[in-house]
Amino acid sequence: MTVNRLPHSSASSPPGIDYRWRDPITDEEVVDLVLSHGGDASPGWWPRVREHSLGWVGARDRTGCPAGLLVGFVNVAWDGGDHAFLIDTKTRGSHQHQGIGRRLVQVATRHAAAAGCEWLFVDFAAELAPFYLDACGFSRTPAGLIHLRTASTSPTTSEDRA
Repeated sequence: MTVNRLPHSSASSPPGIDYRWRDPITDEEVVDLVLSHGGDASPGWWPRVREHSLGWVGARDRTGCPAGLLVGFVNVAWDGGDHAFLIDTKTRGSHQHQGIGRRLVQVATRHAAAAGCEWLFVDFAAELAPFYLDACGFSRTPAGLIHLRTASTSPTTSEDRA
């Protein structure tokens, strides 16, 4: 498997944005961030997910109004070993296409490696391929997926019972 390195780019995120690993982010901030770009927010999601995370990165605009506004977020779930999973990358609608998402991924990548993870996985919709593959340096890999809410399931057998 060929693995890309993070691209070296002179492009950076806008000045005045702070990136923090394990930033103390509230559920209300995540809901507001999701709604800012037209996403489907789910109150109570972040406290449920946070306990399963290796860490996360928050991006805050220290110069905006209000100062400290959460403008970006990415979560890093993991298996407790070598594998980390990048999920829920989000950038505030008013702050998109400025390099914030790319910087969030770079910070998350660095911290996952520092935690001892060997692999960082991400899945994404086709229209996000230029972001993840080109801007963030991920490699395309074969993968499999089952959508559990729509998959037909076979009846429980005696082998499935606990």
